[in-house]
Order: sequence, then C-alpha cells, then structure tokens
Amino acid sequence: MRLFEILLVLSCLALLVNLLFIKRSTKKIGLVLCIGSGLIFVVQLFVEGYRWQLLLVYIMTALLILIVLLRQSKMMVNLKIGKLLKYSLSSLIVILLVVSTSLSVYLPVFHLPKPDGTEKVGTQTFHFTDQNRDETLTEDQSDKRELMVQVWYPTENSNNNKSEALFPKDKEMFKKYIQTYSNSLNLPDFVFDYWKYSKTNSYENVEILPSTSPYPLVLLSHGMGTSRVLQASQAENLVSHGFIVVTIDHTYSTFATIFPDGRVTDYKTKSTTIEEREIVGNIWTKDVEFVINQIEKLNAGAIESQFKGKIDLNNIGVMGHSFGGATAFNTTYLDHRIKAGINMDGSLYGVENIGVIKKPFMFIRSGNFKDWLVDFKNDKNSDNEVYKQLSDELNIIKNVINQGGNAIYIEGTQHFNFTDLQFYSELIKLTGITGDINGKRGASIVNQYVLDFFNKQLKGAGGNLIQGPNDKYPEVKFIKPADL
Repeated sequence: MRLFEILLVLSCLALLVNLLFIKRSTKKIGLVLCIGSGLIFVVQLFVEGYRWQLLLVYIMTALLILIVLLRQSKMMVNLKIGKLLKYSLSSLIVILLVVSTSLSVYLPVFHLPKPDGTEKVGTQTFHFTDQNRDETLTEDQSDKRELMVQVWYPTENSNNNKSEALFPKDKEMFKKYIQTYSNSLNLPDFVFDYWKYSKTNSYENVEILPSTSPYPLVLLSHGMGTSRVLQASQAENLVSHGFIVVTIDHTYSTFATIFPDGRVTDYKTKSTTIEEREIVGNIWTKDVEFVINQIEKLNAGAIESQFKGKIDLNNIGVMGHSFGGATAFNTTYLDHRIKAGINMDGSLYGVENIGVIKKPFMFIRSGNFKDWLVDFKNDKNSDNEVYKQLSDELNIIKNVINQGGNAIYIEGTQHFNFTDLQFYSELIKLTGITGDINGKRGASIVNQYVLDFFNKQLKGAGGNLIQGPNDKYPEVKFIKPADL
C-alpha cells in the first residue's frame, strides 16, 4: 500500500476508537482526529489518486468523521444506543476495513523493480509497417503487417524528466487498453483502472547517453497472448548495464497493441496445432527480421532518429519468453546477423528441419522442467506426433549444450516468472502460473543470468555465472546432455 493509503486506514481506525472509548466531553481529540483524517482523505485522493480497492475505506472514513462531529453537537447529545448494537456496528466496520485493506494489499499499485545497473533508462516507441508483407491474421486483404516497437537505451536524463507510466498515459487510449484486457478475462473495466498509477524506471524521448563505442543490441519478444509491456523490467535491466534493447509487440498475438492513431488490436491468433504454431512462428520470425532491418536504417540515418551510429550491429542478440523464446531460437538459427540468443521457457516449433546451431544459445526453463523430463521419459506413446516434437526439441537442447551453449532451470519458478506479471499481485501465485519463489527474487535471478550471457557473447566480458553452479543462486540447476 502507498503511504497515504496506510495513513487513511489508520485514521479511520483512530476515529472508530474515539467513538468507542473516548468520552464525548473530550471534544478537542475528536476535532483533531476529524481534521487530520479529512486532510489525509483529501491528500490521498488528489496526490496518490482514487482506486476502487479503497472504496469501503473512503465510505467508512467519511461516515465516521460525520458521526464524530455530530456526536459532539447538541443534535446527538441525548442519543444513546445499546452496547450490543454499538459493538456489532463497530465489528462490521472493522470487517469492511479489513476487506478493503486486503484488496489494496493483494491488488496493489505496483511499480517495476529498480534496475541494478549504473545507467538510467530512456525509451522511445516506433510504428513500423512492412509494405512487403501482407497481414495474414486479418480478413482485410489490403492490410500490411504493422508493428509497434519500443527502443530502450542508456540516458543521462539531463532534463530530470519524471519516470514514465507503465501503461498508456492518454485517458482514451488507456481506457481502450484495459477494455481489451477486461473483455478477454470477462471482468468489468474498472478492475484494471488502478494500473494507470504503475510506474517504470524509464524516461520517454530523452537523449541517448553519449558513448565512445556503439551499444550492443538485444531484441526481446513477448509470449503468446501477452505483450511487450510484460517484459519491460527485463529491458530496463539490460539497458542499465549498457545495452540497447528493442521490444516488439507481435500484432494480433497480444492482449492489446495500441497504435498512434488510437487503434487497439486484440488477440486473433490460432496456435493450438503444430501446423498453426509453425505458421505463426514464421510470422514472428519475419517480424524480428523486419525489425532488425528497421534498426539498421535507424543506425544508418535512413530513418531520422537519435540512434544514428549508436547501435553495434556486429553484436546483436535476441531473447524471448514462451512463444517469443521459440522465436528467439528460430531467428538465431536462421538470421546470420544475430550472434547469440536466449529462450525463456518456450517450446520450439518447426524442429524437424533444425540442424546443429553453431551460435551461442541459452535455454532457461522453469522449475518443473525436471519433473516434466521424468514424465516424458516414462511416456510410452512414442508414435505420437507431439511426443516426436518434444523428443526433437530435447535433441536440440542437447546439441546446444554440446556446442558450448547453456541450459538451466530455476527451482521455484513457473512459466510466468519470466515476465513482469509476478509483480502485479501476490494472488497470481494462486493460479499456478507463477511459482513459490519470491517474484523479485525470481526476476533478479533471470536478469543476472541473461546479463551474464549477453555480457560474454556481445561484449566479451563476464560469463562467470553461466560456467556452472553458483552458491549465490542455489535455485539455478544446470542441465547436462546426460540428463536429456
């Protein structure tokens, strides 16, 4: 909970205690409490902002202020109520306060964790259209493939700009954005309204930090049905250590993608069968390749921007979560411009045509990988198409390790511990999509191993963590070829 939210709850309890245990004749105490509570109420609403989780606290505070003031007036001097009714009403008020406070605690106004590097983070968003590629995920045959791409980069933030909101600042765009989420989850729009208060650690459209050498580049793809918003803290952390990161919204495969003209696209992708996954995977792979083409234009000055000559195109990495992780593998394998890649808990697609990958690559799997592997080995249905797909994938992981790459799993994590969703609410754990590990701890471990890998492969430094087990991170287990 935020500071004035906590103070508001405490002031509400203080008003209740005043009514229950302090004599009417002690008017000064009641008056001071009413004034103090009223001021906290106003400051909370106008400084921190209203949110629905505190609605019961707002109502109880206003009601108790009114009762305390009336209690000291001549209007209520002779009014008496029985002890049973008095304490029953008080108990009900306490229960309502506990409910409202619990909603505020478990559906908090969250902010992204601070990056652990030394550099501040700037960000700028681009709208790119691939005129050479038709949009196949809509019925309009005239559609071309459009992408929203966010560039994250080191900055001095010399103008001392305030950090950016995580979600769109424009009220209408934000409304459309949360409507897309709420419709997908069959929830009322107001449930997500408080997201407007969440902050990143980035500054929009600030100048890039001057450097004697260009910055290595990492492209980052989200998982199927999420969006680049859920990978923001990973982008910020890499940038704080001297990388430029580009996050991509794979249009029509996100919960919501907002375009500059106010259009908001939602999820329209079919990816349930192996064939459908390969079709969509091909689209995402071409998305990444197209974005690299656009980054080359930015770096050459063909597209006007502040990034001319600032990006090291000889040191390009790619990473992703889930389907984005599979795309990271695919693009690393296919695109000669990509030097190294990371797959965060993503099942591969198109594996039957994959040979031995000769580039540095790392697989990071969730904590259930070991149990999954045991179940897979015990599966007798070896003629099944899915079984063959998974068997081919394990052979690919084995080849990566044999070629000097890495494969690890992190105990206590589940699939969405590789996203920022774990910061949204502790209640997420109840769904099972995040693991028992503390969210910030899990995110920090992932960030450290991602950073160590890209430091070694794109900067020629570091690489200590990916050499083997480390006492600082006992949750991390290295996968050996013999395990597969």
